[in-house]
Amino acid sequence: MYVKDHMTENPITIDPDVTLLKALEIMGKNHFHRLPVVKDGRLVGLITEGLVNENSGKENTALSIYELNYLLSRTYARDIMITDVKTVSPDAWIEDAAEIMLQNEINVLPVVDGDKKVVGIITEKDLFKAFLKLTGYRKQGTRFVIKVEDKPGEFAKICKLFADNDANLENIGVYHSKVRGVETVVRATGEVSVEKMTNVLKDAGFEVVNVWQTKAEDAVK
Repeated sequence: MYVKDHMTENPITIDPDVTLLKALEIMGKNHFHRLPVVKDGRLVGLITEGLVNENSGKENTALSIYELNYLLSRTYARDIMITDVKTVSPDAWIEDAAEIMLQNEINVLPVVDGDKKVVGIITEKDLFKAFLKLTGYRKQGTRFVIKVEDKPGEFAKICKLFADNDANLENIGVYHSKVRGVETVVRATGEVSVEKMTNVLKDAGFEVVNVWQTKAEDAVK
């Protein structure tokens, strides 16, 4: 799963000479909280709504709305922008983006090409969406949680059991827990009944820990 498949393409950017008043207007109108700052087509900084609030006096309750607007109209993106901006390539894995965000305690990454041109932006919310897509959460089908031994061949056995019973595996995950050991989570679709597939797995020596069935009316588009 690549960053380019989950980022917002061609995001709105601003010039370093844009005032904070204008930057806030752009963010408010478009319902987002950060803006890449670009000069001569290349990324030079990033401003966020929080950064604007911290540096503009907006949180100073002693200021009138007129005084606040005056300050915002006299302060520019270049004055407060983050210049050491963490970025990610569009061809990077989304896991890379998640790791950069975690290590740097941030929730957004401008996506830049080899020339530092901003081609997209990816946020923490985008990663959440990608995770739900990867797991097939709420899509029609049946999720089986199966306890397995941590040894070669076990996963292949499970896949074969589903295939032999005309069940299509659409999402697959393997999770390691200190408490429960190794569990495989699969989302299957097809004509096979939940009861029959559960019995097939049990008869083959697998422990079915949980079964969760999502019907068409529950599915999220």
